[in-house]
Amino acid sequence: MLAAASLIPELEDAVQNGTPEKRGVMVQQIATLFLQSSDRLNEVQVALFGDVLSRLVEEIESRARAELSRRLAPVTNAPIDVLRRLAKDDDIAVAGPVLSQSPRLESEDLVDIAKSKGQPHLIAISSRRALQENVTDILVARGDREVVRLIAGNPGAKLSESGFSSLVRRAEGDGILAETVAQRDDIPPQLFHELVTRATAVVQRRLLASAKPETQAEIRRVLSQVSGEMEKSVAPAHDFAQAQARIAALRKRGVLTERDLAQFANDGQYAETVAALSSLCSVPVDAIDKLMNSERADPVLILCKAAGFGWPTTKAIILVRPGNNAKSGAALEHAAGNFDRLSAMTAQRVVRFWQHGPEPAPAGKT
Repeated sequence: MLAAASLIPELEDAVQNGTPEKRGVMVQQIATLFLQSSDRLNEVQVALFGDVLSRLVEEIESRARAELSRRLAPVTNAPIDVLRRLAKDDDIAVAGPVLSQSPRLESEDLVDIAKSKGQPHLIAISSRRALQENVTDILVARGDREVVRLIAGNPGAKLSESGFSSLVRRAEGDGILAETVAQRDDIPPQLFHELVTRATAVVQRRLLASAKPETQAEIRRVLSQVSGEMEKSVAPAHDFAQAQARIAALRKRGVLTERDLAQFANDGQYAETVAALSSLCSVPVDAIDKLMNSERADPVLILCKAAGFGWPTTKAIILVRPGNNAKSGAALEHAAGNFDRLSAMTAQRVVRFWQHGPEPAPAGKT
């Protein structure tokens, strides 16, 4: 440590009177001295070097801090206070090497930085060899597409069930992420099932093509199971006789209105909704049932626009339909726009065909 002691006068001069350039040179000299003897130093001696460097690190240029970060990042006993200061630097050129490499940083350090810094810092953390669940939870929650892809592809990143669940949801719109998550051996079975079923047909084919043999077998099993479930869930035949009798009684008393129809839909009474819509639109019940089971919401828009119903009633009818087609927030917003643009004359023309044709015509784009 004599060499360190001999630098003290220069250190004092650099701190008190030196330019940023001079302080930067001093930092590199101290770092070199530390690196030459780091494997022989105890924690007290390391702390001494840390104290010396800490006095200068705030006073040097960003370029000098970045060079110090690059040199100290892989060192297993580098001064922890200096590393934390570098890791929190707003300049990613300074923070990046320490965030991505330093074994001295604890999970708590990474959590603190992941909560407060931007995407470049999150990317650097995501590339570490090992990450605990408390860190990856934040990275998945705050990270952009690049961050979550890095986490998914990092075998040393441990993920909680909630972290996996977030990745699965985000993978629905990101085929690359879906493929990467599917390759992980630690994904919970139920979330693997959800990942495969949420994927588009194109992504499902890519999953099969890129997966390991054992994963391919599981994907095929899931797809086969889903196919079977879909066949079972095809809209069952409804018996509308009782609902039609109830609607006929209301119609006879002259009290069947749009409000009644909306109430049936809001109460989840599918048969009554179909029977009421059939009566109010003069379209056969079986035709209304088929239209309600369409993949798109367009037939409902046409029926309601032709009858002069408002959007609240139309929305309620869309939501009471079987299955999940066109029920998401985005799909409903799109349907509302189409409903506003659809003219009553056009809707009535289509409905006249449904009233008299043997089968309802498939609804085109509105």
